[in-house]
Amino acid sequence: MRSALSPIYGRLPVAFTHGQGVWLWDTEGKRYLDGLSGIGVSCLGHAHPALVKAISEQAAKVIHTSNIYEVPLQEQLAQRITAISGMSEVFFANSGAEANEGAIKLARLYGHLKGIQVPTIITMDSSWHGRTLGTLAATGSEKARQGFEPLPAGFVQVTYNKLDAITEAAAQCPEVVAVLIEVLQGEGGIRPSDLSYLKALRKLCDERGWLLMIDEVQSGIGRTGKWLAHQWAEILPDVITLAKGLGGGVPIGAVAARGPAAGILKPGHHGTTFGGGPLVCAAALAVLDTLEQDNLLEHAHKVGDAMLARLQAGLDGLPGVTEVRGRGLMIGIELNRPCADLVRQALEAGLLINVTRDKVVRLLPPLIISEQEANELVDDVIKLIKTFLSSQ
Repeated sequence: MRSALSPIYGRLPVAFTHGQGVWLWDTEGKRYLDGLSGIGVSCLGHAHPALVKAISEQAAKVIHTSNIYEVPLQEQLAQRITAISGMSEVFFANSGAEANEGAIKLARLYGHLKGIQVPTIITMDSSWHGRTLGTLAATGSEKARQGFEPLPAGFVQVTYNKLDAITEAAAQCPEVVAVLIEVLQGEGGIRPSDLSYLKALRKLCDERGWLLMIDEVQSGIGRTGKWLAHQWAEILPDVITLAKGLGGGVPIGAVAARGPAAGILKPGHHGTTFGGGPLVCAAALAVLDTLEQDNLLEHAHKVGDAMLARLQAGLDGLPGVTEVRGRGLMIGIELNRPCADLVRQALEAGLLINVTRDKVVRLLPPLIISEQEANELVDDVIKLIKTFLSSQ
């Protein structure tokens, strides 16, 4: 029978029935080591008791009331996010793309309030900010944008990790109001920013009166060993966007702002029916509580560093391996050739991984992964890559 689903996904031939920790089981009873955690979403793994308890208890009380009314759990979550981020206010969405849309709207209104007629946002090549029309326009992927033009104007893309590229672009466009950047590109191939570059970028934005907006959708919520990846550079942005790991598996996004970006959006400027509902906020609070109580940030840093070193040692000098890089539990292995076939080969071997930018094996395991499980993941990946390269 023909599927009633629109064919917008090239799905792998597997369906999962249940999970526990870093493991998933399919409909045939086969077990898989999850090295992807739903593309960085399931930070506590599967069926974590604290998350299950929070969701089930809240579902038995109230799931949705809407933002017409006060939502106490939303207020609690906003307080927690401002505490870990240094921001002063938060509004909620349902996804990373929606959070980035909110940040784009905030930046444009910021510019208009300053009398700028065509507020322009500088973004980076190889970046990824979402699939809505606005976030596609901001995203540095020609492939993703093809067929959806005309996209919204007001974006200038420059070379990632090069400050001169930003100043040169600004010289040609006097109406820049913000810079939107991932400090560790996810879909772009697990490419970390230089910490010195981020510090210089913060200084440049201060000097020019621009908002520094950091997309932490994939790199935030403990993924790199700190609450937020930009904290490794010891900088404070004006806007931060969050999603993925924040809800541990339920759909939630957030935009946090401070300083010149705070107080810009007023009633009527923005809104959402579902954003920040009781259920997702209860889940997010359970995620933050667990990360803190179980010291999972330090754990992610320690285990991630060990995985990176083990991968680098195991693949060192192997023809076909370009670079092994990352930060915390956000790791990429770049090959010198397309390697999408590795995803299916890994699946057959009982391993869930991903390939991005055609040539980069992406690992985003749950933050709860043990050292033994991390070693197993690394050994399996090394074996797969060696077999793949030897067969080419």
